[in-house]
Amino acid sequence: MVYVRWNTVIIGLVIAIILGFVLGLITPSGAFIGFLIATIYVGYMVGGDYINGAIHGALVGVVAAIILGILALIGFGVAAGVAVLITTIIIAGIIGAIGGVIGVLIGGRGRGRF
Repeated sequence: MVYVRWNTVIIGLVIAIILGFVLGLITPSGAFIGFLIATIYVGYMVGGDYINGAIHGALVGVVAAIILGILALIGFGVAAGVAVLITTIIIAGIIGAIGGVIGVLIGGRGRGRF
């Protein structure tokens, strides 16, 4: 069973939003890069095995996607917002899990299961 370190998830979420916004202004893929950096950080900080990093990275991805989906609902209307929300949750969860695993690998603490 994985114990979720919510403080690390919240810090990663803040980093994802700030870096995603700032880097998104610089380059079209900047939001993706900022998000990936944040999930790598989360995986690095939680340590443990690959599953632990993947779960924490995916949590950052899903929560960030929900926030972006709510903003899309406000900005684009309900029909477009729901489509963006569902797509973003799926993609962000997968990317977050990958970033979390990369963070664990960088920390050199990944053991056991993959």
